[in-house]
Amino acid sequence: MLRSPLDFSLLKKAREKGLIEIGLHDIRDWAEDKHRMTDDAPYGGGCGMVMKVEPVERALNSIKRADAQSLVVLMTPQGETFNQKIATGFAAQKQIILICGRYEGFDERIREHLVDREISIGDYILTGGELSALVVIDAVSRLIPGVLGNDASAAKESFSQGLLEYPQYTRPAEYKGWCVPEVLASGNHAQIERWQRIEALRRTWQRRPDLLKKMELTPEDNLYLEKIKLGRI
Repeated sequence: MLRSPLDFSLLKKAREKGLIEIGLHDIRDWAEDKHRMTDDAPYGGGCGMVMKVEPVERALNSIKRADAQSLVVLMTPQGETFNQKIATGFAAQKQIILICGRYEGFDERIREHLVDREISIGDYILTGGELSALVVIDAVSRLIPGVLGNDASAAKESFSQGLLEYPQYTRPAEYKGWCVPEVLASGNHAQIERWQRIEALRRTWQRRPDLLKKMELTPEDNLYLEKIKLGRI
C-alpha cells in the first residue's frame, strides 16, 4: 500500500538523491506472542479491535534516531487538520515517525504517553492511516530543498502565502477564442506581479474567504480587495 507511491515520480528521485529517507516498519515485528498480535478486544466491550500499546512503544524505541529529536505523529480522525503551515513545520524536523492506525482505534495510552502530535487529513474515516500518512509524506517532502525542480515553485503555490494561487496559462496564447490575459505576454514584470496578486486575492475571496480572515493583508491588498468586491478590477 505504501511502497508503490513512495517509489514514484518526485518522491522516488528525492530518495535516490538522498534528500529524504523513508522507512516502512511493520508493527507486528515488535509483537512478542507467537501470533504477532498488535490488537486486542476493548475493555468495557464494543465493536472492533484496539491497537495495543506494547508493540507500538517497542517499535518507537527501536526506530527513533539517537542523534536527533524525533517527532512522533499519530494519524487519527481526532487530530488537528493537516494544512500547509503544519507541513512547513514538519519539513524542518530531522525525523518524523508517522503511526498509521488500523482496527477500531488506539489504546489511549499511546495518545497519552507516546506521541507528540495527532494529525487528521479531513473529517472522514479511512480503513487505515496509510493513505493519510502518504498525504503528509508527499506534502512535507516537496518542501525539502532540492526535491522540486524549482524551489521557488513551492513558495508560490496555493496556501504557501495564505492565498489560493493565481490562474496559470501556457501556449497557445489563443485557443478557440479563449485568450491568455494580455498582461502575461507583455514582458512588464511589475504589471505581471500586480495581476498575479490581484487574481490570487480575487480567487481566494471567491472560493475560500475564510483564508483572508487569517492573513495579515497589506494596505495595498486591502485596496485591491475593495476594488474586487466592487467589480472595479
